Formats: sequence, C-alpha cells, structure tokens
Amino acid sequence: MNRLIIIGASGHGKVAADIAKRIGYESIIFLDNDPEIKTLFGYPVLGPDSALSGLEGDVFIAVGDPGIRKKLMDRYSDRRFATLIHPASVIADDVTICEGTVVMAGAVINPGAVIGRGAIINTGSSVDHDCMIGDYVHVSVGAHLAGTVSVGDCTWIGAGATVINNVIICGGCMIGAGAVVIRDITVPGTYVGVPAYLKK
Repeated sequence: MNRLIIIGASGHGKVAADIAKRIGYESIIFLDNDPEIKTLFGYPVLGPDSALSGLEGDVFIAVGDPGIRKKLMDRYSDRRFATLIHPASVIADDVTICEGTVVMAGAVINPGAVIGRGAIINTGSSVDHDCMIGDYVHVSVGAHLAGTVSVGDCTWIGAGATVINNVIICGGCMIGAGAVVIRDITVPGTYVGVPAYLKK
C-alpha cells in the first residue's frame, strides 16, 4: 500500500504532506493527540498516535521538537520511516540521508554530507561539503552550514543562522535565529548573537 501516515497534524505536517504527494504517495493520513483536529490540508486525522498499530503504511514524524521526534521514532522503531525529499531541493550524488528525515524545497546539500535519522533540513537552508549532521537535528529555514561542520544529536539551528567552516557543535544545543557560530560549541545550551555566545 502506497500510504504515508504522518504523526503530527501541524504546519510541519502540512509541508510533509505536500512533499509526500509530490514524490508519489497516493494515500496520506494524519494522527494527532489533539481530539479536536479532524482534518488537515484536506487529509483526514484518524486519531492519536496510539492508533498507528492498526494502520498499514510508511510513517513520518512531523513534530518540530527533537526530543519528542526521537521519543516517537524510538516508540515505533518496528515501523518503516519515510525519508521525504522535495523535488526542488539540490542534493549531491554521494550524500547520505538517513530514515525519517525531511529535506524541504530550496535546500542544498553538497558532496560528502551525512544527514542523520529524523532530521529536518528546512526550506532554503544549506549544508555544505562534508558536514556531519546528527540524529534529530533541525536546520531551520534559511540557515547555512559551511563546509566540514559537525552538529550533534537533537540540536536546533535557528532560522537564518550561520555556522562557519570546520566548527563542531555538540548535541542538545539551540542556536538562535540569525546567530553566527565562529568557534566550537562544547557545552549544551542556547546560543545567540553575532558571534554566538551562551545565553545565561
């Protein structure tokens, strides 16, 4: 059955559904724990995520929070997770993209990059050559990672942020919108500003 089950009836879910339709999924349904939501983007919302066990199809977790995304992917580890790649993205031939990841319109991923499990490479963002992007990372709209950047699991790179080349960012960080990271980050936390600093 060519069906995609999207967990998370939100704006992120709308984008996932649009990409899924463009790449050939014929049936798209949503699950969400809010009982008030019955439809989204013209697709039915059939109930909470616990209803997944009774449904056939590939699964995609459309939840922005990396911790929740990880929890749900771990909970349903026996299922096949879709990898959604927008046709209007540009991805080099040797890029590795792991399961459950979405690459949105206008994103560019250059040679040698590795994108982990359950990641979000958002609209108009760029991941340059030889970057290593961990699991459940979110590279937000218009964010840019220069070459040979390493980003640890569950880190969120905010909208319009820039990371210069050869920088390592540990897991569990939030890089604020518009921040510019010019040196390694080894302590989890929230980093803002130009250049980026740890927000106390």
